[in-house]
Amino acid sequence: MRLTSFTDFGLRALMRMASAPQRAFSTAELADEFAVSRNHLIKIMQKLASGGVVVTRRGTGGGAVLARPPDELRLGDIVRLLEHGQALVECFAPGGRCTIAGCCRLKGRLRAAEAAFLAELDRTTLADVALPAPQREPA
Repeated sequence: MRLTSFTDFGLRALMRMASAPQRAFSTAELADEFAVSRNHLIKIMQKLASGGVVVTRRGTGGGAVLARPPDELRLGDIVRLLEHGQALVECFAPGGRCTIAGCCRLKGRLRAAEAAFLAELDRTTLADVALPAPQREPA
């Protein structure tokens, strides 16, 4: 299985946020740490906010903070949210075409593999994969 960069970057940001769950993180700070586009990360944070994973605030002291404790956030739920609309294969997509429909014996196995993948992630919380706090350079 391969996750989109959207999900990859979202998980990285959440893993950092889980290291200090009460703290608000700016998109600029997270984008710098993980060397990703700030604009891309803003879209990811909007999706996470609409899914109830983070809460965002504007202004001084603003940023994104986890909406719930990291031990209550399951990776499977986060991946489902961020990968929503991304079919594993074309025939899984709504309106997806298949030239071997009716005789394909792969589709069922791929569905089972996808379900097993997500079931494994459902057994893991964000707290389980939180990143250690970054080490600061001595002044």
